[in-house]
Amino acid sequence: MTRPHSRSRTGHDKAAQAVVSRRVAMFTLGTAALACGLPLRATAQSPDAAAALVSRAVGDVLGIINSGRSESAMLREFERIFRDYADVPIIAQSVVGPQWRGASDADRRAFIAAFQSYMARKYGRRFREFIGGEITVTGTRQVRNFVEVISTVRVTGTAPFEVRWLVSDGSGQTRFFNMIIEGVNLMITERSEIGAMLDARGGDLGRLAADLRSMG
Repeated sequence: MTRPHSRSRTGHDKAAQAVVSRRVAMFTLGTAALACGLPLRATAQSPDAAAALVSRAVGDVLGIINSGRSESAMLREFERIFRDYADVPIIAQSVVGPQWRGASDADRRAFIAAFQSYMARKYGRRFREFIGGEITVTGTRQVRNFVEVISTVRVTGTAPFEVRWLVSDGSGQTRFFNMIIEGVNLMITERSEIGAMLDARGGDLGRLAADLRSMG
């Protein structure tokens, strides 16, 4: 009598596990898409417009790093570039993840502003490594509802490498929402790092925003 009951329970448990597994898979796919910074609205982004945006951004970056300005002056300009060419609110929301929904409007605004400065400092210093180099847009690729713009960086003394810019007009303006530098995905990297910092502060986005102002 116990064996049939045991088989029935086992079958029930397996069915329940299958449902849970499907839910986990759906959640994982959803958060992975967010981690990659996928635009929230599906639109038909023009490859030409995406390439033009990146070409302008690249021109500004090269102009700054080859200007001979001080590091502090360069970093201020990099923040302007990040603000003008990147979809900062989408990137900020993506790296915070699900905890964004529970944050107040004031904490969201504070985080977006602090994150913008943090990213400019962090990646501005990385782009300074390209002094004297060239960044050339070499092609585009349509990927679902966004465009991947491929560029090649050539710096004396190193082998050429790719920087890929993911561009969308899903928020109403053509902006890049992710970069892949030598195979390193900016969004995934930042989601991991920002997530760890947020966890260390008990999920307090306002506190993290305040701390980010001195980081990078």
